Amino acid sequence: MFDRLDDLLRRFEEIMNELAEPGVTDNQQHFRALMKEQSDLTPLVEAYKEYKKCRQDAEDSLAMLEGESDEEMREMLKEELSASKKRIEELEKELKVLLLPKDPNDDKNVIVEIRAGAGGDEAALFAAEIYRMYVHYAETRRWKVETLDLEEIGIGGMKSVTFMISGQGAYSVMKYESGVHRVQRVPETESGGRIHTSTITVAVMPEAEEVDVQIDEKDIRIDVCRSSGAGGQCVNTTDSAVRLTHIPTGIVIYSQTEKSQIQNRAKAYALLRTKLYDLEIQKAHDAEAELRKSQVGTGDRSEKIRTYNFPQGRVTDHRINLTLYKLDKIMNGDIQEIVDACIAADQAAKLLKMSEN
Repeated sequence: MFDRLDDLLRRFEEIMNELAEPGVTDNQQHFRALMKEQSDLTPLVEAYKEYKKCRQDAEDSLAMLEGESDEEMREMLKEELSASKKRIEELEKELKVLLLPKDPNDDKNVIVEIRAGAGGDEAALFAAEIYRMYVHYAETRRWKVETLDLEEIGIGGMKSVTFMISGQGAYSVMKYESGVHRVQRVPETESGGRIHTSTITVAVMPEAEEVDVQIDEKDIRIDVCRSSGAGGQCVNTTDSAVRLTHIPTGIVIYSQTEKSQIQNRAKAYALLRTKLYDLEIQKAHDAEAELRKSQVGTGDRSEKIRTYNFPQGRVTDHRINLTLYKLDKIMNGDIQEIVDACIAADQAAKLLKMSEN
């Protein structure tokens, strides 16, 4: 581990020297690559430098302790040595986590699809609530949310909604939300007071850029049509809605949220790229079934990951056996505790796998 850390420290110093050279910004692509590498290495380098300092402090305290006869001074040195040893242990764990292979998609924006499952109108209402939960959470992270597609039902529910979350590290956090979310509560339309169970599915996909996926125009059928609206002045009377059909996969993308056909077309292509990129990721996961089982949040999207029980005011994440009794706060976007627990469990599983190899 420490040989690798020394190599990375040397690489960091090389980058810093190169960034200080005149004319480094002449090649913008190379400059951006250096800046990104520097940004990625900074947390690890800072932790390693602190680790080395703590090791030196511990050695100094131990050397002074051996030659010290004053009891008060010896006690002070013992305390310093104990503090250094404790911090060394903490930093060793931190460095192991920082050295874990990074998901190349972690820094990407995400496209999230929420679809009502079993439960009819109640599932659609819950889908709308989960959508709002993510919007509130994104606001706390200062991320931007943009709706790409929406199919509503008249009572305030959503049969489906697709939206983009843009922000630093969005995928690294949101990827743990993929799966089946289950709600248990008494619907407003239930006169007998019985608890019903409904489900929705959440799919979180890293936004694909043009370099990630090459689309052959011969594989695309483009149809333009009028946007559907609520009636009256809300209906867009021009043929601005765009439907893309990707013939090899059968994926159909419909975009009508913008007034311009050009904008809807651009959105549709962005979503198609992301769906095709997601297919590649899922294939890779299927090919590494054992790896997938060892990690949190990268499993099958048909897997039930979380239950929201309204009568008991609790939320349970089944992957990590975490139960929290603060459902109201969670539904209002306070999901950070769940996210942190999923990340910690994922890291622990990866560290265990690394130690076994």
